[in-house]
Amino acid sequence: MKYEFAIFDFDGTLADTAAWFMAASNLAAAHFGFRQLSVEEFNGLRAMGSREIIAHLGVPMWKLPRIATFMRQEMATQAQAIQLFPGVPEMLTGVKSAGVGIAVVSSNGEAAIRRALGETAAAVDLFECGATLFGKAQHFKRVVKFAGIDPSRILAIGDEARDIEAARQARIAAGAVGWGYADPTFLKSLGPDRFFDRMDEIPPAFRVTEC
Repeated sequence: MKYEFAIFDFDGTLADTAAWFMAASNLAAAHFGFRQLSVEEFNGLRAMGSREIIAHLGVPMWKLPRIATFMRQEMATQAQAIQLFPGVPEMLTGVKSAGVGIAVVSSNGEAAIRRALGETAAAVDLFECGATLFGKAQHFKRVVKFAGIDPSRILAIGDEARDIEAARQARIAAGAVGWGYADPTFLKSLGPDRFFDRMDEIPPAFRVTEC
């Protein structure tokens, strides 16, 4: 199937934020009183879903909104240093030039994402930001309304199990990438509709539409 609208996650999908995320997570751990992780422990979480990770860290659910706010604030201060994965500008402009709509759905703030994307932000039709850890499905549904097309023609691309779960809850197709946070073998085991090993595999997944 060729899709007509693209939804992208930001961290781990468009931007290489793994090192930043680990550092920010350990800052949050010190601030909110949960366990800090070594690099080895952090890598060991890559084959877990979000609920498993939260349980492993011993983070109370009621603290998650405050932790998410803390992480967004940290990202806002570091946006200038965030690097996109190689090929992201060319991929986004290529998808856009084919007449395909693009949205970015992320837990981060729009201003920080725009700064990180730079001129490439012009390729994005809609930013749905501030998504909670388990609240992406609601943002996906708003994108579906914005796109105004059959949800089955929309592909959401992310790098974590929760991205796949949210896409299914919103009744849109789920895509996953092999270069982000979660272990590729783990993501494939969840059965996404599309799996991308390379950035240049993404544009061919979309159908050229009338601009």
